[in-house]
Amino acid sequence: KRLNPSCVDCFGGGRFNPDPSIHISKMNVIIPFSADVPCDSNGQRMWWAFLASSMVTFFGGLFIILLWRTLKYLWTVCCHCNAKKKEVHRITTGDGIKRADKDDGAASEVGWMTSVKDWAGVMISAQTLTGRVLVVLVFALSIGALVIYFIDSSDPIESCQNFYQDFTLQIDMAFNVFFLLYFGLRFIAANDKLWFWLEVNSVVDFFTVPPVFVSVYLNRSWLGLRFLRALRLIQFSEILQFLNILKTSNSIKLVNLCSIFISTWLTAAGFIHLVENSGDPWENFQNSQALSYWECVYLLMVTMSTVGYGDVYAKTTLGRLFMVFFILGGLAMFASYVPEIIELIGNRKKYGGSYSAVNGRKHIVVCGHITLESVSNFLKDFLHKDRDDVNVEIVFLHNISPNLELEALFKRHFTQVEFYQGSVLNPHDLARVKIESADACLILANKYCADPDAEDASNIMRVISIKNYHPKIRIITQMLQYHNKAHLLNIPSWNWKEGDDAICLAELKLGFIAQSCLAQGLSTMLANLFSMRSFIKIEEDTWQKYYLEGVANEMYTEYLSSAFVGLSFPVICELCYVKLKLLLIAIEYKSDQRESSTLINPGNHVKVQEGTLGFFIASDAKEVKRALFYCKACHDDITDPKRIKKCGCKKSKTAAYKKMRLACCFDCGRSQRDCSCMPVNVRSDMDSPQRDIPLSAVSVNDCSATLRAFEEDQQSALSPKKKQRNGGTRNSPNSSPKIMRHDPLLIPGNDQIESMDENVKKYDSTGMFHWCPSKDIEKVILTRSEAAMTVLSGHVVVCIFGDVKSALIGLRNFVMPLRASNFHYHELKHIVFVGSLEYLKREWDTLHNFPKISILPGTPLSRADLRAVNINLCDMCVILSANQNNIDDASLQDKECILASLNIKSMQFDDSIGVLQANSQGFTPPGMDRSSPENSPVHGLVRQTSVTTGANIPIITELVNDSNVQFLDQDDDDDPDTELYLTQPFACGTAFAVSVLDSLMSATYFNDNILTLIRTLVTGGATPELEGLLAEENALRGGYSTPQTLANRDRCRVAQLALYDGPFADLGDGGCYGDLFCKALKTYNMLCFGIYRLRDAHLNTQSQCTKRYVITNPPYAFELVPSDLIFCLMQFDHNAGQSRTSLSHSSHSSHSSSKKSSSVHSIPATNRANRTKSRDSRDKQNATRMNRVGQEKTWFTDEPENTHLRTIQIKPVNTLAVNQISQYKSTSSLIPPIREAEDEC
Repeated sequence: KRLNPSCVDCFGGGRFNPDPSIHISKMNVIIPFSADVPCDSNGQRMWWAFLASSMVTFFGGLFIILLWRTLKYLWTVCCHCNAKKKEVHRITTGDGIKRADKDDGAASEVGWMTSVKDWAGVMISAQTLTGRVLVVLVFALSIGALVIYFIDSSDPIESCQNFYQDFTLQIDMAFNVFFLLYFGLRFIAANDKLWFWLEVNSVVDFFTVPPVFVSVYLNRSWLGLRFLRALRLIQFSEILQFLNILKTSNSIKLVNLCSIFISTWLTAAGFIHLVENSGDPWENFQNSQALSYWECVYLLMVTMSTVGYGDVYAKTTLGRLFMVFFILGGLAMFASYVPEIIELIGNRKKYGGSYSAVNGRKHIVVCGHITLESVSNFLKDFLHKDRDDVNVEIVFLHNISPNLELEALFKRHFTQVEFYQGSVLNPHDLARVKIESADACLILANKYCADPDAEDASNIMRVISIKNYHPKIRIITQMLQYHNKAHLLNIPSWNWKEGDDAICLAELKLGFIAQSCLAQGLSTMLANLFSMRSFIKIEEDTWQKYYLEGVANEMYTEYLSSAFVGLSFPVICELCYVKLKLLLIAIEYKSDQRESSTLINPGNHVKVQEGTLGFFIASDAKEVKRALFYCKACHDDITDPKRIKKCGCKKSKTAAYKKMRLACCFDCGRSQRDCSCMPVNVRSDMDSPQRDIPLSAVSVNDCSATLRAFEEDQQSALSPKKKQRNGGTRNSPNSSPKIMRHDPLLIPGNDQIESMDENVKKYDSTGMFHWCPSKDIEKVILTRSEAAMTVLSGHVVVCIFGDVKSALIGLRNFVMPLRASNFHYHELKHIVFVGSLEYLKREWDTLHNFPKISILPGTPLSRADLRAVNINLCDMCVILSANQNNIDDASLQDKECILASLNIKSMQFDDSIGVLQANSQGFTPPGMDRSSPENSPVHGLVRQTSVTTGANIPIITELVNDSNVQFLDQDDDDDPDTELYLTQPFACGTAFAVSVLDSLMSATYFNDNILTLIRTLVTGGATPELEGLLAEENALRGGYSTPQTLANRDRCRVAQLALYDGPFADLGDGGCYGDLFCKALKTYNMLCFGIYRLRDAHLNTQSQCTKRYVITNPPYAFELVPSDLIFCLMQFDHNAGQSRTSLSHSSHSSHSSSKKSSSVHSIPATNRANRTKSRDSRDKQNATRMNRVGQEKTWFTDEPENTHLRTIQIKPVNTLAVNQISQYKSTSSLIPPIREAEDEC
């Protein structure tokens, strides 16, 4: 702007007179102006005109509103008086009703003013899109006007400007025109015009809009009160809420506090800037000072904070007066708002952001019980180096922020782990972690909670919330109680076929312990197999060296190469072990209905199809790839399995077709193409050898069966498509019996299945478990004296701690594996529960349909109770507790189990079996008859020295706290910080903790078939159908025996094979484990997978220690010792039950038949018949002698439905001596050699 020399630059009211000869009066204030602007030649300031326009508008409108209200009030009063007179007149004249109706009709019509008012209300409300756009636009323009003010604040307070040439003035004019229109809409929509006129936003418009129009008229600009536009910032939180940006109360409150503080600060700074640059009017503006707007902002801040540096201060009277009042309010606002703002910012969730998905990388969400222990165990297994490259990011979601230790753990894994604070019950938090794009959601449970049912209910609610948000998400959740799994079936979108899984800790824990009753140490071996453990090399020759070599093995799945198509399982298993150094234990089989099942060690009658999934035990995932890459043409002569890599050749399938042609046309005598027994579609494909046609599970001598099986296999052949880790179809756990058997006639030994009375229910409706009619608990209760007279042997003693208030642990999950139908009835071990009767009554509803169960009310800490149940003659003593989670101190949670274990180990027993034989007139405990040929060591019974001390009693103790394992063995040197799997009790199979099941979460995620296999091995045959039945009735339902249900018995079971004597005695002394593996597999279809060895066997010296440890999957050249027990998967023997059935259905069954060695399978039929006759005569003698006794006792025979009272006569002898009987333990069961079902050459 150009200055006229005759004018004075009155910046803030200051005077500058270049010519002293010119005299100007004090009140004639000169302003700067341009020669093109027709300003007043005297330089008169016009600030009062701008201010007057605002004051007139405000007070004028206020006067009109008050006048209108006054007139309206007077009119209402007058009309009210006239209305009363007219009403009285209507009533007296009688036509009041019609006129009233007309008046009501007129009143019901909406006037145009009301319509306009409603329209204006809709326009300015944020309920419609138009209203929201208008509100946001007004706020944005207000901020724009404030920015123009910031720009103009660098100019003089008042100056001459041409509207047509000043760009900022034109923009400000446009903004204020829009504000004026919006003011009109607000005025029309306001219900109370007076309060609207006094609103803050209305006052802002009064002092900012009229001065703009005055400036256009006068061609002058006055900065004035335009700083009031900063008060619009107060509405900032409302705008953000309209835009759906602010959703939480804390964020809304934070924005409100900040916007009020900033708007007050900027507005006060604008007033100081005005008065300090203008000066006091009564001082003729002589006391002004030049301050920029931002210096005023700085002044207000140091004033509010009570710092007051003094470098900038107010000089004018108006400025100082304003500062006095502002300090009172500003200081209060600063002292209250700033701490609250800092608190809200500080309380903002540190982990409250949102997950950003990375392209090409999956992520999973882990929620539930998130603690340092659970997370560290999960990450240690999930991110183990033995897995393939884990390209998965782990997102933890929990409503409590992590402590310092857990935060440090997250930071150590920051490349693959993220934590967000929130709850899966909140859909907003689920959206933050991108649950809809997650590969799976894993829910961890608190295994140590005091109320398991409440914990399960919490996890079920988490599942419901997640499934409600995204029904297709795959969920793997931990459950504590088995009966709570039924609630998951009520969730509509829960589908185990799509990958949803519930890992029931009680079911698996008790199942592992139950399997240890059949093969001691199996719980340790299985727990190590599905846990990822690194190989720890030990040079010195100790038992830990061999144990840790086995610990390094894990369970993997891989598809079998096409080179295995058409071969039987035993042949493939031997080839994998010898050639590929892999242990194949099971396959996934597809039926003609496209249903899949897991077959564990199937026999020769099952042939591998194209694309069959195998279950392997190996030390590394890369090793298992050999089964996929193996090619007979390329790798047949390779001796080093590490050289087996993927080859590019395409193997011809002509040989498979030749086998099929020979099998189909063996009896026809016709040409292959003209064979009438071959289906048309097969004959048409004879010239297409590239197609993979699987061989069926038959003998080549059975033409019709071959055709039938071939047609089924052709329809159900698997495609070679690789199954994705998180895709595909779920396997029905152990539904194999219906699928693996094409025809009952094809089952080896099916013609010798024990005869069943179709009118007698011996098995449950699925045929998977032994069953009996429900019994009252009083019928199975034994007193101490009754138990002492019932000379139990080869049984299972369950010592359980619990009371009427204890949480149920689900003993049915322990009993079911011991009552699996793949055992013959005489092979079932008697189960005796020792514990509180009140607690066992609560569990009895789930146990009353299982045979061979007794209860001794008492306490496991009582030695008298333990001697009464002949604990020294038991096959296994199990110690459980239902009170473990009711104690806060972790070290005391296992006190009852530890005390019971130490109490048993300190007991002493006498070798009084000879006394008993001499005084019972031929009666011996079941299984103790040395003269019986079937109990000869040659048939699998290992003769150990008599149990004279409790330390030799096989015991397995359940622990809650891993560190308490140090108290179980007094002769070990385990450090309290040693991991559980490295301790001696766990390696020996005498301790089991539920914490080892944590690894199943990650194992199930990577391969859901692993959980299927584990459950099939552990539960004894639980299926989804059975779970649905238990969810409906909470009890097993009996069923009549049919060929289909009897076929369900034909499945593998775990056993221990003794090398002390018998068919494998020649390999027991210095033989190779690989030779044993091949011989057992070829001769008996028995799959060996581990050794249970004496702890001091490597010392080659006589040792009194009877402790054994587990060796998983030894190498081929591993040297055996005679005392070894071999873990094996043995086939169901149909022949074993025939002689036993004849005994059990006879009216005089022997006591000794209640525990028979399953090695009776290997006894020739002629010997069995002769022995049966001799036994019947002996039974008659025993029955005659016992009928004379006056004391009766319940005795369980081999016939489940005819369990009856038997009387036993025992001459008066020392009761203690009777109870202290040495133990002879059956450790294995052999089946007769089977005929190969095919010609492999």
